[in-house]
Amino acid sequence: MKKFFSNAGYDIPASIVVFLVALPLCLGVAQASGAPLFSGIIAGMVGGISIGLLSKSQLSVAGPAAGLTAIVAAALLQMPYQSFLVAVVIAGALQIVLGLLKAGIIGDFIPNAVIKGMLAAIGLILILKEIPHLVGYDKDYIGDESFSNASENTFSGITHALRALTPGAVIIGLVSVGIILLWETKLFKHNRVLKLVPAPLIVVAAGILMNMLFMNAAPQLVVGDKHLVHLPVAEKPSDFLGFFTMPDFASLFSNAHVITTGVTLAIVASLETLLSIEAIDKLDPYKRVTPTNRELLAQGTGNMISGLLGGLPVTSVIVRSSANVNAGAKSKMATIGHGVLLLLCVLFIAPVLNLIPNAALAAILILTGYKLAKPQLFIALYKKGIDQIIPFVVTIAAILFTDLLKGIVVGIVVGLYFMLRSNFRSSVFVVRDENKFLFRLRKDVSFLNKSLIKNKLEEVPANSYIMIDASRADFIDKDIIDVINEFMQHAPLKKIRVELRKSEAKPMHRLIKLPGQAVAI
Repeated sequence: MKKFFSNAGYDIPASIVVFLVALPLCLGVAQASGAPLFSGIIAGMVGGISIGLLSKSQLSVAGPAAGLTAIVAAALLQMPYQSFLVAVVIAGALQIVLGLLKAGIIGDFIPNAVIKGMLAAIGLILILKEIPHLVGYDKDYIGDESFSNASENTFSGITHALRALTPGAVIIGLVSVGIILLWETKLFKHNRVLKLVPAPLIVVAAGILMNMLFMNAAPQLVVGDKHLVHLPVAEKPSDFLGFFTMPDFASLFSNAHVITTGVTLAIVASLETLLSIEAIDKLDPYKRVTPTNRELLAQGTGNMISGLLGGLPVTSVIVRSSANVNAGAKSKMATIGHGVLLLLCVLFIAPVLNLIPNAALAAILILTGYKLAKPQLFIALYKKGIDQIIPFVVTIAAILFTDLLKGIVVGIVVGLYFMLRSNFRSSVFVVRDENKFLFRLRKDVSFLNKSLIKNKLEEVPANSYIMIDASRADFIDKDIIDVINEFMQHAPLKKIRVELRKSEAKPMHRLIKLPGQAVAI
């Protein structure tokens, strides 16, 4: 209890920020998926409260994810929504199994440059995708991460938006950005009272008030309903209960797509969660490490609950989690708090929430995106060298032009290439002094180094001296031993004098022999 109150000053404002970010995203993902709008809110509440209580992550926020919309939309073309909910329950059960099988270790094999590239890409996507909403062009849902759809892509969408400005939305959007930037100045950040009031809350209140002012003073600037939040409103408690949908478990035996959809959701949701957890741990100012297997158990339980209540599948979501970090959250009470706020607000003040202009919410998301993709991050990776900046940039480009998972796969492939390249160089050390060469094998030398070692040995000119020092290598692959032995066999033809240094105490070293020596097995 003492810990809760000590963190309340940070976690309550962070809860409000995450709630304001999560609200349009939950509705947007449901809209894009072709599911009932309230299903996104259910997933947001479950992600906040249930997963928040079960997870060991202090800053991650779970909820419906844009990365799953294509899977959900495709599934709903093959089955009714009640049957799809069974697939969500199955996905949750499979995630629990994955957690028990310790599958969470997968996230540990992703290079840091790729994780940072993923964060920067999400930031750039937020900026590019929310610019249209900032100026009143709401063709796509808030939180859309896809590069293209049937009629336009990210960049053509911005072009179309700038040609079809909504003046009232532009004013609200620019004022909202100004408020957030003002709140970032020292005057507000160091004020004891003002720092407890989150800027997004002021932005939303200002957006509603400005639109009400337009209604009375400048009707031509009024932002219409199509540019406002659309949250289902319950007139009475029975209406609220009617928003929940029960799964039809009988369809498990009548529709083969239910099981395959459940398996697909489990795999994709688990991968997105592990990627997000790894990324949020990097953003955590205290560098706390989340137990990934426990996270899969929590996510699986959350998906089962969401499916049983009529909600969309959930994952750990980078946008909400990064907003949580940027808002100064210290513990998972902020995550749980945002889920409670979702529940209370849809119960009691849904009509008020429907007055929020999308332009105000877009301003919040744009500034969240900027914090994920600051220029300093690019500069820092550039200074670290080519093996860091190239995987970083490639990951960003791949995610921007495809989607999160495809972009990550491309980034991992490029990252692994540079990792192997670095390992090649560190395993073999070559020094030349005129016609004298030192050829030292260090650490473990695998067959992957075969081409490099072979080429380096063949580059030694005639009439030279070479010292091959293998004494520091703990493991030498037999392919490497064959390359060295073959070189020593034909070295006399080029009048190359070879001296060998090895450790007789290491069995592998006994297989390396000078011409005429017997091999000790």
